[in-house]
Amino acid sequence: MAVPKRKMSRASTRARRAQWKATPPTLVKTIESGKVVYSLPHRARVVEDSTGTPLYMEYKGRKVADV
Repeated sequence: MAVPKRKMSRASTRARRAQWKATPPTLVKTIESGKVVYSLPHRARVVEDSTGTPLYMEYKGRKVADV
């Protein structure tokens, strides 16, 4: 395990941490049955019936798992 040779100052620590920035997820816009739906790319989505009950999960139009 790496161990620092010297103590890192507060200013240096905070300057290093300030460089990290969160990025918003990229969403894919699709139209399903007349509604615009935004989803994450390369993720399985839950298919629901008309009452909102989850039926199964699909990816690229194929059924991949039961819910």
